[in-house]
Amino acid sequence: MTGSRIVALGHYQPAKVLTNADLAAVVDTSDEWIRSRVGIETRHVAGPDEPVDELAAHAGAKALASAGLTPADVDLVLVATSTAIDRSPNTAARVAARLGMGAPAVMDLNVVCAGFTHALATADHAVRAGAAARALVIGADKMADIVDWSDRSTCVLVGDGAGAAVIEASAEPEIGAVLWGSVPEMGHAVRIEGTPPRFAQEGQSVYRWATTQLPPIARKVCERAGVTPEELAAVVLHQANLRIIEPVAQKIGAVNAVIARDVVESGNTSAASIPMAFSKLVERGEIQSGDPVLLFGFGGNLSYAGQVVRCP
Repeated sequence: MTGSRIVALGHYQPAKVLTNADLAAVVDTSDEWIRSRVGIETRHVAGPDEPVDELAAHAGAKALASAGLTPADVDLVLVATSTAIDRSPNTAARVAARLGMGAPAVMDLNVVCAGFTHALATADHAVRAGAAARALVIGADKMADIVDWSDRSTCVLVGDGAGAAVIEASAEPEIGAVLWGSVPEMGHAVRIEGTPPRFAQEGQSVYRWATTQLPPIARKVCERAGVTPEELAAVVLHQANLRIIEPVAQKIGAVNAVIARDVVESGNTSAASIPMAFSKLVERGEIQSGDPVLLFGFGGNLSYAGQVVRCP
């Protein structure tokens, strides 16, 4: 085997939906203010009895079922998250326990909003190297635990959820080479700090960086995969803000692609946003098996990672 591929996807969101009107009842904001600035209409919020690993396990179980596999078929579990409260057992180990897996390797990755694309690249590398035969890669975050619900600049942005992908070896590489990096000196622009931890960001700094610096990097991701932006069937960017997603997608030049806009109904779900949006596009039949799809995560730490994959 010379590569790896995505076999199936799955996603999960808590049942509780929080509308802009709901938020306007508790903080000084409005539906018009939120829509005009970030494009969000609703978000799903997990309750106190729904930890991150539960969200992740639901998404992972759905992906495995879609692939026609059992938990015993997986020997590597990677969970991208920055909102797990407990350090050990890590989230991946808790997911493995919930799903009744045998003895997989279990690792968490914290690259915040770029976590899933980093984890996907790590799984791809592990499978290519022969260190794993089949991996379950999950992005899961419970932003409700780390946001200040009295701060209108941040509480209107976030939601909870999880998305998952099953990865296995393939004769041809269907997960393209990753392009990843960061801007360490600007790590202060997006933060989850303190006790208890709280999410904060410098919105204008993030907006300027994302809309000016990321499009050429995303085009290089396409170059590495041997695909032109015009050939992309879909672009799935981190679902941070519609005012970032739309101009970045336009500057990439993906004129024929479906642009994921799950942020409208889900808000910013951090590491969950890309796999969740990707899974929904596939579930709705908006893209077909074999189509080239650009996945590009960015944000926390001012880190980024992207690859072109083939739709399962």
